[in-house]
Amino acid sequence: MKQIFKRLCFGLSISALLIAAPQGTFAQSYPTKPIRLLVPYAAGGATDIMARVVAQKLSENLGQQMVVENRPGAGGNIAADAVAKAEPDGYTLFFGSTGPLVINPSLYAKLSFEPVKDFAPIGLVGDMPLFLVVPVSQPVHSIKDLIALAKAKPGQLNYASSGVGGTTHLAMELFKTTAGVDILHIPYKGTAAGVADMLAGNIQVMFDVMATSGPHVKTGKLRFIGVTTTKRSAFAPDVPTIADAGFPGFEATFWTGFLAPAGTPREIINKLSAELAKVIALPELRERFATLGMEPRTSNPEQFAAFIRSETVKWAKVVRDSGAKAD
Repeated sequence: MKQIFKRLCFGLSISALLIAAPQGTFAQSYPTKPIRLLVPYAAGGATDIMARVVAQKLSENLGQQMVVENRPGAGGNIAADAVAKAEPDGYTLFFGSTGPLVINPSLYAKLSFEPVKDFAPIGLVGDMPLFLVVPVSQPVHSIKDLIALAKAKPGQLNYASSGVGGTTHLAMELFKTTAGVDILHIPYKGTAAGVADMLAGNIQVMFDVMATSGPHVKTGKLRFIGVTTTKRSAFAPDVPTIADAGFPGFEATFWTGFLAPAGTPREIINKLSAELAKVIALPELRERFATLGMEPRTSNPEQFAAFIRSETVKWAKVVRDSGAKAD
């Protein structure tokens, strides 16, 4: 009986020690197994490539493999929901972006997750500027020219997007509201198809990323007339910002960042954030980003959280004004 009592006391003592152990004790040894990184888009695209480049470097720094899993569909909501419902232990992360985090809450009538409440931001990764692009066959060499043409032909110009509710769609809706013009939306399944139709003469203007339109600009078939960042892009320094064209404060970029499920220990969030910042500062990574038309961007968890909140407010207004809806 005494032996049983001693074993019981010993077991209770160990349990008490485990309960009393600070979270930092577990965070110091993190990670002890592979980490899953869910990407809300299909493999092979710029976002997927970017995620894999960062994941590889993080794997080296953390000493554990970071496995990239593509979960495309529903505008990024499928991957976001999976991470939101995952165990908050730092072993399932989200390569979040503009769509599922700040646009979809207004675009979809109902979501199975809440971006602000269900995620713990880790840090931003980068911004992908959107360029206002036109075919060289159009008599448009500047934003002023485009506005003049659109006002002379209200509702007669077409613009392409990567799909309803996508960043390229809502960026143009923001531009239309800001500039006071009427341009007809033609949604495509990806911007590549829209660019192809622009080259064929069926589309007069669109917002697109450097990776898709840049090669055609170099061959002289398309023309960049504006960029959506607040400062001129390093990829096309001669292209003025839309803010420069008389619309101060205009900004609409496709951005990405790392997030974990809400409730993930703060020590793990801090560790991941610090390692992410180190990786983004690597010269070889910045060079790789440049080939994708991505500008590196870093933040701490608090800055990223504040950024998500401000972006949510901005895009909610754009979605509301455009009347865009998704099922």
